[in-house]
Amino acid sequence: MELSFKHQIGLVCIILLFPALCYCQEYTKSRATFYSTSDGYGTPTGACGFGEYGRKMNWYDGSVAGVSGLWRNGVGCGTCYQVKCLIENLCDENGAYLVATDQGYGDNTDFVMSPRAFTQLGRDEKAYEELKKYGTVDIEYRRVPCTYTGNVVFYIKETSSNPGYFAVVILNVNGINDVTAVEMWQSGEWKALNRNYGAVFDFANPPSGEIRLRFKVSGMSDWVDPKIVIPSYWQPGSTYVTEVQLK
Repeated sequence: MELSFKHQIGLVCIILLFPALCYCQEYTKSRATFYSTSDGYGTPTGACGFGEYGRKMNWYDGSVAGVSGLWRNGVGCGTCYQVKCLIENLCDENGAYLVATDQGYGDNTDFVMSPRAFTQLGRDEKAYEELKKYGTVDIEYRRVPCTYTGNVVFYIKETSSNPGYFAVVILNVNGINDVTAVEMWQSGEWKALNRNYGAVFDFANPPSGEIRLRFKVSGMSDWVDPKIVIPSYWQPGSTYVTEVQLK
């Protein structure tokens, strides 16, 4: 028997049986609202810089949100949360599992959710329609491990120019991991990229040949080696799948 996504996540925190494998965080009380889109997905113009990818975020299928304090100057981009509303008889017990893809503010809210994410808060379609009437609802939330499918991906932003300017976003960062730094190999040494905005790191005047990158995530002392080389003929908008899958 296959378990639903919500039930799979619920099994992550069976502390008594598997304490070494478990990550559990206490819930924090807050508020959430939603924004409208024509198809229910997220927006490609979010402050994290995910572009079109940010509309769906892999298999989260559009369950995304803009966050306020959790944005953390872009470090919070791509982090994952479980959000549950607190209205009796309307709210689903598991709530929504979503990805932070934008910076957004509401009426004392921590989350401005896409329609697809907000839908998951309700017990059923009728309950969801009732929740929409509230506009802003009381919630509790906690950070949970991200469970993207596939390996870490380097997404070269469309604003890049070969040669002359290189901007990259690191996608599919699983687990409880924040990308805190990115470096490029140049002239025999590692040189830091600048966090331009959100999840976008950039470098002016990159090397004209192949590009090697490494990155650091919170909770790990060593740099993550992606074990791939971006070819010299890279183009803006290209993606390169690494051999790394974080947990």
